[in-house]
Amino acid sequence: MPSKGYTIWSIVTSLIWEAMLAVIVLDLLPRFEVYLPLWALIVLMSVLGAYCAVSYWLGKRALDMSPLLSLKTLIGTKCKVEIPLSPRGYIRIRGELWQARSEEDIAARKEVVVDGVEGMTLLVRPAEKDRDEEE
Repeated sequence: MPSKGYTIWSIVTSLIWEAMLAVIVLDLLPRFEVYLPLWALIVLMSVLGAYCAVSYWLGKRALDMSPLLSLKTLIGTKCKVEIPLSPRGYIRIRGELWQARSEEDIAARKEVVVDGVEGMTLLVRPAEKDRDEEE
């Protein structure tokens, strides 16, 4: 979705949510003899507006991220293990979690290097082996 379209969509949906909240507080709740003061409606609408603004910011940021052209571009990338690999776990590359597999167990927070790709799973090995081979 283009940025302009996303912005317009976010504004329209935020206004709809705000209108729904106003109808509920001003029309529906009084039918059940529940009355909220005006300041409570203002606080509720402010909180909902803040939520919509944060959701917009996070969504726009995610949409603006450039996609990876190919998983093969990750080969050779050094990254950290998030969930221990035994032999499967998760690694973090460029702020994203990826499922990974290793031939050996690797603890969390250890540095690994991506060696290959198998489907949507990255094949990794410990980064220490690079240093050993260079010496």
